[in-house]
Amino acid sequence: MRSISSIKKEEIRDLLGKGWLTHDGMWFYSVCQGLGIERANTLNKVAIKSMSVIEAQRLADVLGVGGKRLATFEEIKNFLLEGMELILPYSVFSKFHVSILSKNVLHWEWANGECFAYKGMKRMGLIDGYECGVVYRIECWFQNLGLKFNSIPEHGKCLMYEKGYCSGDFEFFFDD
Repeated sequence: MRSISSIKKEEIRDLLGKGWLTHDGMWFYSVCQGLGIERANTLNKVAIKSMSVIEAQRLADVLGVGGKRLATFEEIKNFLLEGMELILPYSVFSKFHVSILSKNVLHWEWANGECFAYKGMKRMGLIDGYECGVVYRIECWFQNLGLKFNSIPEHGKCLMYEKGYCSGDFEFFFDD
């Protein structure tokens, strides 16, 4: 048996991250079984919205931007990428890609068929009614950080299921 001190940081992060994602998925599944998919989607969004207040602040603190307003496009891009890398296991984060589409527009996408929520909901047989909580969580971070932005497309049903791909844009607006 290995000792904890011999386990690499990446393995620990992956274990903890996957544990959280499994809990999140099983919570959703249990609520769905007891109350139905519509209620599960609603409660999931309520939980995400309330959690994101704390999570966005914790991420800002850990990333060294707590108490400061993200004032540039570059700061926002870095916050998104670093935040996602912190909360997701590498095996999941490596499937999430961000690029700069144009001035103040971040393009995001999951590798084809690789969004963790899509895969989990599909495995549980809930994908046809699942409303995306992943992008909603990011939107809530941005709202809690006081950012002005548009999310294109607006969050809703799972894009991977409905369109065969999962991608979109965040357009940011700055006070000059």
